[in-house]
Amino acid sequence: MPKLTKSVVDAAEARAKQWTVWCSELKGFGVCVNPSGAKSYVVDYRTKDGSRRRMTIGRHGALSTEKARKLAISTLGSTFHGEDPQLERRTRRKSLTVAELCDRYFGAAERGLILGRRGLPKKASTLAIDKGLANAHIKPVLGTKLVIDLRRSDVVKFIRDVQGGQTAKKPKPSGKLRGRTRALGGPATAARSTAALGAILSYAVADGVIDANPTFGVKKPASQRRERRLSKEEYRAFQWALVEAEADETKPWQGIAMLRFAALTGCRIGEVENLQWSEVDFDAQVIRLSDSKTGKSVRPLPTVASDILKAIERSDSNPYVFPAARLERRPFAGVTRFYRHVFKSAGLAGVTPHVLRHSFASVGADLGFADSTIGACLGHVGTGITSRYTHRLDSVLVAAANKIAGEVSLQMTGRSGRGDRPEEVD
Repeated sequence: MPKLTKSVVDAAEARAKQWTVWCSELKGFGVCVNPSGAKSYVVDYRTKDGSRRRMTIGRHGALSTEKARKLAISTLGSTFHGEDPQLERRTRRKSLTVAELCDRYFGAAERGLILGRRGLPKKASTLAIDKGLANAHIKPVLGTKLVIDLRRSDVVKFIRDVQGGQTAKKPKPSGKLRGRTRALGGPATAARSTAALGAILSYAVADGVIDANPTFGVKKPASQRRERRLSKEEYRAFQWALVEAEADETKPWQGIAMLRFAALTGCRIGEVENLQWSEVDFDAQVIRLSDSKTGKSVRPLPTVASDILKAIERSDSNPYVFPAARLERRPFAGVTRFYRHVFKSAGLAGVTPHVLRHSFASVGADLGFADSTIGACLGHVGTGITSRYTHRLDSVLVAAANKIAGEVSLQMTGRSGRGDRPEEVD
């Protein structure tokens, strides 16, 4: 038997039946020559129980003889530790990819089998966000990789790719009621995508697919705290933009009312969007949200915000306070497009409905209210006063919300009650 070299392999001629040229220097390393003339490098070894196995490691031409020799040494070396490289290859081929794991995770989550921090099934809205992150970022970068092969270095590279915008895409029609879908990059998206990936891999650990979660210990980009709040001038500009929208018959009354209500209550825009008449208690001056980011929540209903709701004509066919224009039993879905128009018209760069919520809290702090009181008005989950208001609200908290909302209203409307047209706000 000669030592396998490129010249020896090239010189090996095809026969009527497959035959093998073995290497004289590396026992178990050879090249199979098929009747068609195709040649493949193989290793021949025995398993721990004495069974004989032959495994192909690559085709001649696609793999050089020296590269094949190095792979053979590595493969044969593993057999001395009792491993079966052919069985491992077969197992690996049948292993889950990251994309398949994502699909399995969301399938289990939709059946209520994935629990959140409070021991309850994850909310549909949370799953929708996580699924969007998986489809836009996790699958494009890691989808084809086997879960059992995933390492911390892969997670680090994933973060860099998303943060650097490699998975960012321009808006395109989604075919859904809510218009266009967007996939953005940047630090915040990278942090949220990594958190979603971590949850998916924790499910893989619990399911016995892998022994450890490779996202643990990996530093995520720091999320920038949102300190933006509206000044008195910006509140006036916001109010004037709403007044101009009211004068335009093409602008939706639902969007105008929703933004005013959000500004005067500090509610999240999603909570406003999904508010139903059954959750509004005018007599007790509260709204009892059956579902929010923190679960069931009771919030004070300031008088100025209550007046907005009382001016709305209820629909017998639609339970939502801010109903869709044509579709029955659906909430108004165009608030995102509308608030972008309003904030742009007001000259308020970088403002979102979350800024209205943060501004409400900031006005409360300006008036001297404690963080716990402000948190209770906003529906924060915590200890102390906030937790005591989970089921009922007393007159003190309602009075606090009234005072905060009254100051917000004053800053929006000014002395005239409607607001004079402000100077352009930078």
